[in-house]
Amino acid sequence: MNKDTAPPSKANGLVPVLLTVEEAATCLRIGRTTCFALIRSGELESLLIGGLRRVPADAPAAFLARRRAERQAA
Repeated sequence: MNKDTAPPSKANGLVPVLLTVEEAATCLRIGRTTCFALIRSGELESLLIGGLRRVPADAPAAFLARRRAERQAA
């Protein structure tokens, strides 16, 4: 990953605690609209902070873990 595509927080050496919806979508390899749909349905955890929607950095992995467990249980 080059510095132009790295999230700004990683560029300065900090590990992000919160992701933008776009960053979360990139982590999941899905589109922004699909990411917002997952947030709206409650499948992907998010927070509203001062009018800005943010996704906890561990939420994409937790979402995938739940989906995998559901798939294995079926």
